[in-house]
Amino acid sequence: MRVNPHVLDNERVRIVEEKLLSDNWYILKKITFDYRRRDGRWQRQSREIYDRGNGAVVLLFNADRDTVVLTRQFRFPAYVNGCRDGLLIEACAGLLDGEDPYTCIRREAQEETGFAVRAPRKILEAYMSPGSVTEKLHFFVAEYDPKDRKSMGGGDADEGEDIQVIEVPLRRALQMIEIGAIQDGKTIMLLQYAALTGLRSLRRESDPRTCRGSD
Repeated sequence: MRVNPHVLDNERVRIVEEKLLSDNWYILKKITFDYRRRDGRWQRQSREIYDRGNGAVVLLFNADRDTVVLTRQFRFPAYVNGCRDGLLIEACAGLLDGEDPYTCIRREAQEETGFAVRAPRKILEAYMSPGSVTEKLHFFVAEYDPKDRKSMGGGDADEGEDIQVIEVPLRRALQMIEIGAIQDGKTIMLLQYAALTGLRSLRRESDPRTCRGSD
């Protein structure tokens, strides 16, 4: 990430200094900038910004069975911040790594869950931690059928992934949010969206004849 004042179309922001703090895994920078407040005064501020790229997440659902497919995997940051075993239940997700969101989520779904996604439908975009992380997530839903499963999934062992695939009724997944068994933000958002919309409505809206192939 290179913050360039010439491409920021905002007269209220002036970049003063960028300092690279780390590029060991992703990019961590300290940015000093001047910000013009609503009363017209300029104020100097500094922020540490973590750039890991943008990502995509998908909720796999089956309207006939009233089920969703989720994953369970170890998350070290959650482990050191109070998650007893470090295992989080999540919707399938991954970083774009230069791909468009549709290509990314198809790849991630098959790699993590073993399901070949037929017609992912994008429903929204969201910044998940805008106070310090640049990442924007592209949210998808996609219907699956048991015959779409091409492998057992599990993720990429060379990247440290050890993913368990879970199929649960949507109602049970919502109960798991209430009791704290599901605590991942992106997953809660997708499950709540599915509950509000209804899986059969999601099926109609996800008609592959209306699905975009790229972004």
